[in-house]
Formats: sequence, C-alpha cells, structure tokens
Amino acid sequence: MNEATNKINTSLYSEDLAPIPLNKRTWNTWNYAALWISMSLCIPTYMLASSLIGGGMNWWQAILTIFLGNTIVLIPMILNGHAGAKYGIPFPVFARASFGVRGANIPALLRAIVACGWFGIQAWIGGYAVYLMIRLWIPAIDSLPQIFPASWTLQTGPAICFFLFWLLNMFVVYLGVESIKKLLVFKAFFLPVAALALFFWAISAGNGLGPILNQPSKFATNADFWHFFLPGLTGMVGFWATLSLNIPDFTRYAKSQKAQIKGQVIGLPPSMTLFSFIGVVVTSATVIIYGETIWDPLVLAGKFQGKFLVSVAMIAVAISTLATNIAANIVSPANDFANFAPSKINFRTGGLITGIIGILIFPWKLIADPNGYIFTWLVGYSSLLGPIGGIMIADYYFIRKQKLVVNELYEMKGRYTFNNGYNSTAIIALLLGILPNVPGFLTTVGLLNKEAVWPWISGIYSYAWFAGFFVSGITYYALSWSKRNVTQEEYDEVSLESLEFKV
Repeated sequence: MNEATNKINTSLYSEDLAPIPLNKRTWNTWNYAALWISMSLCIPTYMLASSLIGGGMNWWQAILTIFLGNTIVLIPMILNGHAGAKYGIPFPVFARASFGVRGANIPALLRAIVACGWFGIQAWIGGYAVYLMIRLWIPAIDSLPQIFPASWTLQTGPAICFFLFWLLNMFVVYLGVESIKKLLVFKAFFLPVAALALFFWAISAGNGLGPILNQPSKFATNADFWHFFLPGLTGMVGFWATLSLNIPDFTRYAKSQKAQIKGQVIGLPPSMTLFSFIGVVVTSATVIIYGETIWDPLVLAGKFQGKFLVSVAMIAVAISTLATNIAANIVSPANDFANFAPSKINFRTGGLITGIIGILIFPWKLIADPNGYIFTWLVGYSSLLGPIGGIMIADYYFIRKQKLVVNELYEMKGRYTFNNGYNSTAIIALLLGILPNVPGFLTTVGLLNKEAVWPWISGIYSYAWFAGFFVSGITYYALSWSKRNVTQEEYDEVSLESLEFKV
C-alpha cells in the first residue's frame, strides 16, 4: 500500500479532489432531499415550466413532461452517484476511470462550460431584477444611450445592472463559499413563501383555478404536439444533465448508498414537479389577466403596481439568485477547471474563469424566448452531456463491475493511464455520440439551411440526450469489450479508511 501511495502525482491530486474518508461522510437521506428541494426552488425551474406553456402546452401536458423528464434523469443521477458514495471521489476523478487520467479533462471541460452558461443565465436573472427595481425609482435608466451592437440585443440599462450583479458574484467567490451560507438560509425561507404568494395571486386575479386550468393547448394537431413534446422532454432531462454527471461531487459525502438513493428519489421529481406547477398556473393565469403569455417571472413582477412591493420582490430575487448561483454554478466548474492544473488553479481562479465564460455565452439571448431556452440551450448542451453519461455508466457498471482502484486514479502510470493518459475508446465513443445531433443543432441555430438536411437526420436532435447517451454508451461497451485485457480478479477491494495519500 505504501508503495502505491508514493506514486500519487501532484498534477492529479489536491485536497479538493482527494477521496472523502468514511468517517467524514455525514450526509443522510434528508440532506440529499433538502439539497434537491433547495436547488429546484429557483427562477430557472419556474421558467422551465412556463416555457412549456409559452410554447403551446396546456397545464397537464407541461406538468407531465416535467415529471417524466425528471424521473428519467433520476436514473443516471443515481447510477453515477453510486461511485461517489462508494469511493468518496468527485466527478473529475471518477471520469478518469473511463476517459483516462488526462482524458478526464475533456468531460470536465464540457460539463464546466455548461455550468458557466447556467452561471451567466442566473447572473442575468439577478441583474435584470436589479434593473427592474432601479427603473421604478430612476426611469431615466431606460434613456441611456445604446453602447452595444444591435446584434447583441442588449440594452444599456439592463447591461449595467447585469455587470454590477456579476461583480457581486465575483466578490462572493473571492470571499469564499462559506460567505454564502446565510444567503442560502434566506433563500430557503423566502423563495417558497414568494412562490406561494405568486400562486395565490394568480388564483385570485385569474378568477380561481378553474379558468386557469381550462386554458387549452395551442397545438392544432397531434403531430404539432409531438413535434414540441419530444424536444421539450429532452430539454427537461437536459435541465439536470450537468448534475447527473457531477452528482459524485455531492454523493461522496453520503453515509450510505441508501441515503443518496432515497434522498434523490424523495427530493428531485416531487419538488421539481410541485414548483413547476406553480410556474404553470401563474403563466396560464397571465393569459387571462393580461391577455398574453408572460413566461418570464421578472417581466411579470414588473407589471405589478407599487414601487415598494416590486422593489422588495426584486431585491429578494437578486439575493436568492446570488445564493443559488454560487452554490450550484460556481463550486462544480471551479473544481472542473482545477482538475486541469490542481497545483495552479484554486477555487477563486476557477470561479473567475466560470464568470468570464458566463458573460461570453450571451445569457440574455439564451432566455430571450421559450424556444431559445428549450431548443437551443437545454437540448443543445444535452447533446454533449448525454454521451458522457452513457460512457461513464457503461464503463463503471458493465466493464469494471463497480470496482475501481482509487489510488491509481491519482497516478500518472497505472491502469487508468491508457495511452499517455487518454482512453481513445472513450473519445471515439464521445465523438460518435455527438455526431448525430450536429445537423439538427446547426439547423436549429440557423447555421445550416433546413432544406440542406434530410428531415430524419435533423430530427434526431429532438432526442439529443437520449441519442447521445445510447450511441456513446453502446459504442464504448462494444469497443472496450473487444479489447478488454483487465480481469476483475485484478481489482482488490481496499478499505478507504486505509488509503494514505502521500504527495
């Protein structure tokens, strides 16, 4: 054991990436349930549901789509969470088993970029809330000269508030994660109360639940419904596709497998469905109250009368968004970037990288309309993350039979080195899983003429996560099995309590 531990490579090891010892794992079932309830109660969840209404669904179609999507994504969530709970390792380290000790940077980077996008979206939501509040008291903010190119579709007033809110996020990153704890407590109490208040307002102003729930779908035919439902379902799966990969970052603290499994089952589908129902009801009510579908809660809040009420609401949204953003969209990508150079990139540096990419991704464009939010953002990145999930699950369950040699995950020369640190099999499977979705993505964003692609090829994009997951998973299994030269007898079960990492 000592010989093995002496091989630990400092370029692959840091305190943040080290396995959590068994005696330091304290999360139980209710910790995981609370985690999911907290992460589900956020503005993007509301917008997830309301975007389906904005896209044409009625209330029960939207709720069913959300419930199905979250039940489906729960499966890879639990499967990937197993390795974290068993070995105490985070996602970037777990990915080394299938992609190689250097190749793991590929899925870590793809996952991190998606998290950067979410960081940008949350920062835009918080900044826009600040803008709506300032506009009430200083209407001249709307008269500021336009300084950004017209193609950016970015007004000066909202842009200034966005960058100010972005700087606040970066300041919290500089202070460290501990500084966000009180804000998370505030969010846990405020957001459910605010959501329920909005729910009861919608029922009251919309003349009861009856007229709201009687709003018909806008699809003229069944074909129109299925054309929207399939990518919509993929978008629901894609909403948590990032967490379905890096869930070991959380399950590494689990007291047992049962704790992480039961906690996620209790916390994820019910809380997402319940909070989404509020979004569905409120968005459906806006058609009755205002004569138009208002799917963005901030735009809706801006229509309320009373400066004080709107100001308090917007400040609260900004604070709760700040808390969510740091907890959900900074910690994991910061770890992913640190995986590139553990000795050089710390949490603060990784957080700054996340923040910069979050701006460059133009988040205000991603959530400008329901179709952009679902078809471009949610479905688009699911086509990258689905293949990674398929590869990792195929490797862990069907090739390695849930057995890893933890020490060698931190060694440059071991069974996870493959070819100079890269597993070519995983990279090939990843590319083959992404490839079928490329034509559909290019036509969706307008970079390729729809007439130039056969409909059945571009149609694969509607199943982006599913197609990538199964194509990459099956390809990886087939290629790995054909050249498999490691027998399970070579894996020695080692107590994590006896692991000594000497660097």
